[in-house]
Amino acid sequence: MGPRIGPVGEEAQMPDKDTKAMMSVEDTPGGKACPNPQDLRPSVFYSIKFFILCHSLLQLAQLMISGYLKSSISTVEKRFGLSSQTSGLLAAFNEVGNTALIVFVSYFGSRVHRPRLIGYGAVIVALAGLLMSLPHFISEPYRYDHTSPDMPQDYEASLCQPTTLVPAPTPAPSNSSCSSNTEAQHLAVVGIMFVAQTLLGVGSVPIQPFGISYIDDFAHNSNSPLYLGILFAVTMMGPGMAYGLGGLMLRLYVDIDRMPEGGIRLTSKDPRWVGAWWLGFLISAAAVALAAIPYFFFPKEMPKEKHELRFRRRVLAASASTVSKGEDSPSEKSLGASQEKHDGLAQIAPDLTVIQFIKVFPRVLLRTLRHPIFLLVVLSQVCTSSMVAGMATFLPKFLERQFSVTASYANLLIGSLTIPSAIMGIVLGGVLVKRLHLGPMRCGILCLLGALSCLLLTLPLFFMGCPTHQIAGITPQPGDLPGPELFPACSEPCSCPLDDFNPVCDPRAHVEYLTPCQAGCTSQVAQEALDKSQVFYTNCSCVAGGGPVSAGSCDSACSHLVLPFMFLVSLGAALASLTHTPSFMLILRGVKKEDKTLAVGIQFMLLRVLAWMPSPVIHGSAIDTTCVHWAQSCGRRAVCRYYDHNLLRNRFVGLQFFFKTGSLACFALILAILRQQVKEEGTQVTVSTSGPQQQLLASGPGKKPEESSV
Repeated sequence: MGPRIGPVGEEAQMPDKDTKAMMSVEDTPGGKACPNPQDLRPSVFYSIKFFILCHSLLQLAQLMISGYLKSSISTVEKRFGLSSQTSGLLAAFNEVGNTALIVFVSYFGSRVHRPRLIGYGAVIVALAGLLMSLPHFISEPYRYDHTSPDMPQDYEASLCQPTTLVPAPTPAPSNSSCSSNTEAQHLAVVGIMFVAQTLLGVGSVPIQPFGISYIDDFAHNSNSPLYLGILFAVTMMGPGMAYGLGGLMLRLYVDIDRMPEGGIRLTSKDPRWVGAWWLGFLISAAAVALAAIPYFFFPKEMPKEKHELRFRRRVLAASASTVSKGEDSPSEKSLGASQEKHDGLAQIAPDLTVIQFIKVFPRVLLRTLRHPIFLLVVLSQVCTSSMVAGMATFLPKFLERQFSVTASYANLLIGSLTIPSAIMGIVLGGVLVKRLHLGPMRCGILCLLGALSCLLLTLPLFFMGCPTHQIAGITPQPGDLPGPELFPACSEPCSCPLDDFNPVCDPRAHVEYLTPCQAGCTSQVAQEALDKSQVFYTNCSCVAGGGPVSAGSCDSACSHLVLPFMFLVSLGAALASLTHTPSFMLILRGVKKEDKTLAVGIQFMLLRVLAWMPSPVIHGSAIDTTCVHWAQSCGRRAVCRYYDHNLLRNRFVGLQFFFKTGSLACFALILAILRQQVKEEGTQVTVSTSGPQQQLLASGPGKKPEESSV
């Protein structure tokens, strides 16, 4: 039997003012007698308010650990030599375990100890976080150049040394030893991260659905919406905190626990800088583990909350004069709504076996998908979610490449601007639906306007950026810029290693060289400042005037555009989030009452399968096609070092524009269908009202039609 069927009927007959009856022994939602609430009063674990507090903290920590990988995706790429396609697949892989098991939540929902299962899921999430940080500890220390381990990094290995002065080079590892050692370790590290992401998805399955149903079962019916609103408000801060945590952790050097002797000369603006990406996973995993502890002490069933919150009673008392006596009270309405909510497959599911449930589910899924409004709303949300998934995964990397900002600064911008804007958009959409009492037609208009405004704000983003600066030997150079072409064979006597990467910039010509050796530099000078040291290379035969050139990549000429760009992105995120609540209302008001619960479940499943899983891979593949210089590792293509910035911007923003256009088209079709339905309903009302009038005229003054007596 489903939860709350017996007690709901009993509570509907119980007067709210009878406090004695409320303090008596009450049947629990499972139909079992519960101990006297007075005996349970000393235990805080029998308080639904304490459960809401614990669940808010748990979902906050769980979303923080789920979103942290997105904040450090470019750092993980550099550390382990991954392409954007592989990193996108890694970011989407937690949806695989989640989607495979989420369907069975409605089947096992009322049969298990929900708090304890939430605790087990949280423990799995914490273990997944620990597993994500494991590659750092089993890998060799990060070396940002190709010197031998006993030589200080950034020494003379990158300088131009004449061939006669260079000793016989150390033989490079053969392809067999490279593939058997380095490549095996690389595959093991990547495999561990994919397993961790799968466990993260599996552990997340019971947390939100079981928590929401537990609150809805044991909270007072009038308080349940408020509690769920508080839960969602706290939970939505999780992604913002993930980006904030990423911004803080990536300021620290990756090997902060095993720093080389003499320290390092890198700064966070150096393209070879790798931050402490693993530390955020340890912090998030510890937070999830602490939040999981209380769930092993909550009961399977607790006494249902008996009193409304005080301020709710004041609001209802103030508005009581406007409610007619014959109208149902809000608590009675919510009781009836909650009883209707458990009809349909969600009610039948606990009575089915697993095999029967699997057989019934596809038929109900097809019946639900035949509803045109439901299908179009889900397709619009698939487009919006695809846009959000790609933006959340690769926007930090895009900002790093397009505007020459650090990974830490990019994460802080997203966590402080974009995420709060999206939260405000969701809240504003709910307020507009509530205050203006929007019906399906007006909800469709609001969604259409929000999608259109979001699409228009995307157009300026195509033009906010600069082309890739000149890179010697990679990008074509105009004839008026000095470079290796003006000094033929200038670096030939230097015997420069082909796979070295230590970029330097000629600030006068704004030309970048892969190494000081390729610039023909034979010496280096370090200038100590207050908090940092700047390295310059001099006597450069490939640079006009002999240098000096500064260590690090050339800064973008469009760095000042990063804040206007983020302002438009954040405003677009707010407008896209504005459609969240109205589109949900279109689903809830468009499907049958007995199918509402399952329709929402199907919606989330389709969003995972069609949006959150493929979108990061699609965006990563598109980003990879704009690469102009790949690093090589054991003969395979590793991380991309340089992109065509114009192509990167057009394809990344173009994908966003494509998905936003799809969402707008779906909302336009929804509005057309709703208008057609309104016209058909108006025609039916006209026919139904004209029928009795014609019968009355035909029957004469002595007779009345049967319909008129109703």
